[in-house]
Amino acid sequence: MAKAATRRDFADILVKQGKISPAEKEEAQSTARARGVKLKDALVQLGYASAKDVMRAIAEENRLDFVDLDETEIPQSVIQMVPESVSRENEVIPLNRTEQALRIITHDPDNLAIIDKLQFVLNQQIELVVASREQIIQAINRHYGQSETQSVDSVLQEFTETQLEFTEVDEGGLQEDSDAPIVKLVNLIFQEAITHRASDIHIEPFADRVRVRYRIDGVLVERDSPPKRLLPAILTRIKIMGSIDITEKRRPQDGRIKLTLPGKHVDVRVSVIPTNHGQSIVMRLLDKDNIKIGIRDLGFAEEDYRRFHKIIARPNGIFLVTGPTGSGKTTTLYAALNELNRPDRKIITAEDPVEYYLSGVNQCEVAADIGRTFQSIIRAMLRQAPNIILVGEIRDKETADIAIQASLTGHLVFSTLHTNDAPSAITRLIDIGVQPFLVASSVMAVMAQRLVRRVCPKCGKAHNPSLDQLRALGISSERAAKATFKRGTGCNHCNQTGYRGRQGIFELMPMNSSMRELTFRREPDMVLRRQARLTGMKTLFEDGLDKALKGVTTFDEIVEVAGMEPE
Repeated sequence: MAKAATRRDFADILVKQGKISPAEKEEAQSTARARGVKLKDALVQLGYASAKDVMRAIAEENRLDFVDLDETEIPQSVIQMVPESVSRENEVIPLNRTEQALRIITHDPDNLAIIDKLQFVLNQQIELVVASREQIIQAINRHYGQSETQSVDSVLQEFTETQLEFTEVDEGGLQEDSDAPIVKLVNLIFQEAITHRASDIHIEPFADRVRVRYRIDGVLVERDSPPKRLLPAILTRIKIMGSIDITEKRRPQDGRIKLTLPGKHVDVRVSVIPTNHGQSIVMRLLDKDNIKIGIRDLGFAEEDYRRFHKIIARPNGIFLVTGPTGSGKTTTLYAALNELNRPDRKIITAEDPVEYYLSGVNQCEVAADIGRTFQSIIRAMLRQAPNIILVGEIRDKETADIAIQASLTGHLVFSTLHTNDAPSAITRLIDIGVQPFLVASSVMAVMAQRLVRRVCPKCGKAHNPSLDQLRALGISSERAAKATFKRGTGCNHCNQTGYRGRQGIFELMPMNSSMRELTFRREPDMVLRRQARLTGMKTLFEDGLDKALKGVTTFDEIVEVAGMEPE
């Protein structure tokens, strides 16, 4: 396939399009040389451009078409034209067949040898189309019959009694052999979980079986269970990967695994606890792409977005985010830090543990066994003259007092609390022993949040809720007439659930003079809540209802996550 004699460099195309600045281009070039990576990868790693934008520019540079695989369905008849082994080995996937050639999607159009190789292997003319590597890998996993699932099952079938005896006799040697069935099984469990966008992997022993579950969009989904006899080998393999003592079986243990999979670099936080039937493992998959999200993408309503942006732009004070575990508090605070992270500001965090590593931010991890507690870290970080401080969680009076003192001495402090709604955070601080006048003078705002599942964009269809449901939710017929209700019917894109991805619902409570007066008088939650509603605060339920009326999510999801409005 002939190319034009002259062409513009893709980085220059990105600069011309306004996607990156000339300074960002130069920094990315320096980073690429220092790290020994390609310029396109450096731009994405630094967060200057998305993978899609980079690949669009590369397609334009090479005079090729770009395809967004998130919006493209490939017929199975076309998929069958390229064997799975060829697709996986070369990281390509067929798009369609024209009269002249088979159109193949690649992420590396500069590799001209791939055309000759594919033409020889497939015995037909090849025409290249461009997409991002991550999308190609996901499409391969999606279209080739969910091959990871089949591979997990086939590996489980490999375990005969003979192999079991070998596992028990030579367990240490088994871990070093990358072709060993246990090693392949654990690797494929990780690959399958990431392919299905899981946030956690749960491996739980019971009397007669081992249950494996993935948490996908906040909901646990059970996988085919391996035999109970494989638990010791699986546990040993995961402990070795996480640098955890394999001889300790009586105490809870923690570790960390760094995974490098096709198109992904994932950190895994491992927690092991002893139970009646063996050691239970929970692994949190920390995808670095999650922290590249901007404030605009969190899901704020327009009014809440303006309030949030105004709050984090203040020079001092405390901003609290509340909610249960897994409600997206860390993602929200990291999005705020990314927005504020500039060369003229010093940002320090105290976290337990550090979940994601942020470029340009000083992150300290709590280690209570050596005396490195939240309190000691905050005291030390104040001597480092920071502008912005993130305290992972306010757990006790001493941590709260130090955070408040920091805010009163000119620092912007972010932190989290575990309360059900925003007004409860004020009374919680007072309950743990913080003086009401200190809470009233230091807290700028409190935001409660939850995550709700989004209607699948592929199978989401118009939906008309019943009059009884509208009446129960307090929605008038006039308001319903202007709404766009949607519900997913279930498809391969969403694993037949009707939902894909999640979005935040928020309850943002700014502190004004009347709220400060009520806080100073130690008024209870309900009084604070009533006053906040009078000054314009939308509750979690109301914010969720607005998103359901726009077709982002469903009423069932809102009621499940936020509950019915108590009033």
